[in-house]
Order: sequence, then structure tokens, then C-alpha cells
Amino acid sequence: MNLVILNSLESLKEFTADTIIDVRAPAEFADDHLPGAINLPVLDDTQRSEIGTVYKQNPFTARKKGAALVALNASKHLQGPLATKDGGWQPLIYCWRGGQRSSAFATILEQVGWRVQLLEGGYRSYRREVVKALYERPLLHRLMLIGGSTGTAKTALLHQLAAKGAQILDLEGIATHRGSLFGSVSSDQPTQKIFESHISSKLSSLNPTKITFIEAESSKIGQRLIPPSLWASMRTAPRFQLSSNLEARSDFLCKAYKDLTHDKVTLCELINRLRPYHNRQQITEWLGLVELGEWKKLAIGLITKHYDPRYAKYTDIKNTTVHSIELSDLSDSTLSKTAETLIGQFN
Repeated sequence: MNLVILNSLESLKEFTADTIIDVRAPAEFADDHLPGAINLPVLDDTQRSEIGTVYKQNPFTARKKGAALVALNASKHLQGPLATKDGGWQPLIYCWRGGQRSSAFATILEQVGWRVQLLEGGYRSYRREVVKALYERPLLHRLMLIGGSTGTAKTALLHQLAAKGAQILDLEGIATHRGSLFGSVSSDQPTQKIFESHISSKLSSLNPTKITFIEAESSKIGQRLIPPSLWASMRTAPRFQLSSNLEARSDFLCKAYKDLTHDKVTLCELINRLRPYHNRQQITEWLGLVELGEWKKLAIGLITKHYDPRYAKYTDIKNTTVHSIELSDLSDSTLSKTAETLIGQFN
């Protein structure tokens, strides 16, 4: 059995295993896991809880029962997901801390004849590197922020930059959220740890000496917090500030949030959550526009009376270099040309 040591997030690229197997319980896996790992639990959530309870009373009995369950579950995996693996297949296995669960499963697979790798320190060794990268060390990447009020097509421009070969970090894409009260999408947000894992994985794939474009955000995207090291770097990064006319912005919002126009109940619930910031008359007016399907008037109202005033009040661009870009419209062609200009200017 070959022990593999994770010295940094970059060393993940050096793993030679064909498959990374997380043998922890499904709930542990759902909270976070190594990039690309699959879950073949040797104890399911209920079994893990039961063994933990028995262990407090009698460790020997717990280990005996646990061994029986591990053997049973390993048999199911061998006859299921692993049934088609040939003799040359090489797995890397880990559990929470590189302890009994991963060692037991690795021993069984090794006896079959596979060349098994075992991650020393388990998931904890990986999580420790993520914490170092996003909590303890300063970020070395050269960030360039895309700022601008709501409806100025910041995310669309970010995607245009990526399409033309620029380095980007799409935090809203990783967070599965569009970054505002109306920003939730059909998929649930990832856990905080998975959010951080995806950020660290993306950052480790980028060249830190080249510009990485990133959308200016508040410190929280939906329910996910931007990790401290990245947030500190974003607060001091140079930015370019997008602006456009109200007509173009309202049209863009109607397209970008078209999904909400098909769910008036949810949209009304979201508008009602603005009551702490606006009087009853204003909320009633917006709810009326929803019922009438007056999407452009609603977009204009939200831009002028909610988003723009709050953006001006809470946006902090002190001690940063700001480049202003005025867009006459927010069409794909205009955003494409703007992306080309930015790449030429900053890369």
C-alpha cells in the first residue's frame, strides 16, 4: 500500500490514481470532499452514528461491529461500482483522517490485487491546505474587479472574457447564486466548505502572474461567505466600473431574470422581503407591477429606488484604482468588443 502525502493544493495535480475514493459517510461527503472524488462509504450515515454510540460504551464491540459492516459494504462496492475495474486500475482512498475506515477498505482492495494508494491524514490533510490558502496566507493572484450597479451585465462580461481566453474567477457561478436578493437559481447553493474547495481548486489552476478578472461582490453571495484571504485581496484590487443607461439596464435585467417572471408567487415573496427598506406604498406598487406583468417598469423601479441608492451607499472603492467604462448598450456584440479591449489593455 502506497502512502500519498498532500503537501499543497498544487500537489493534487500530481496524483496518479485513476479514481479518488472517499469512504466516509454520505453526509460527510456532501459537506465537502477532494475534487473529483467519488463516494463509496464503508459505513452509511446511520451505521456511523450507531457505531459511534456503541464505541462510547464498549470500544471493542464497536470495532467488531464496525468491521462486519465495512466488510458488508465493501462487498457491495466490489460487486457494484468496482465490478468492471481491471487489474491495472489504481485507486486512491481516504477517510476523515486516514484512519481505520480507509485502511480497512484499502486492505481489501489490495488483497484483490489492485495497487492501492492511501492519503495520509485523510480529508483533514486536504482541508488544512484549503484553510491555509484561503484563511491564513495572502492571495498572490493579480485580481482585476468588474464593478458596476445592478443590471450593467458584469457577469455576462466576465463570461465574454473567459470565452476569449482571459483568466476569470466566477464566484457567482461557484456559489450558484446571482448575488442579490433576487439572485437564487434553481439549484441549491453548495456548502461553505465545498464553495471554498471549488474556489481553491480554481485558483490553483490559474497563473498568478497574469490578470484574473473577477466580479466585484459583497462579502456574502447568497448564504456563502467569500473566504478572508480572497476578500482581502478583492478589497484592494484595481477595478473597472461599468455603467450604462437605464433603458439598457432594465432591458438586460428582464432577460437575465426571466426565470423569476414565470414564478410570480416567489417574486412577490422576494419583494415583500424589501419591506424593511421601503414604505408600504412602494412595496404595494411593485407587487402590482408583478401582477400586471409590467416587468420593465418593475426593473426600472427596483434599479432607481432600491439598487442604485444602496450601491452608492455601500460600495467601498477607496484606495483602489478605478477605470470607468460607459456602455451604450449591453448587447452581446458590445460586451464582446469590451472584453477584447480589456484583454488588450490589462493583459
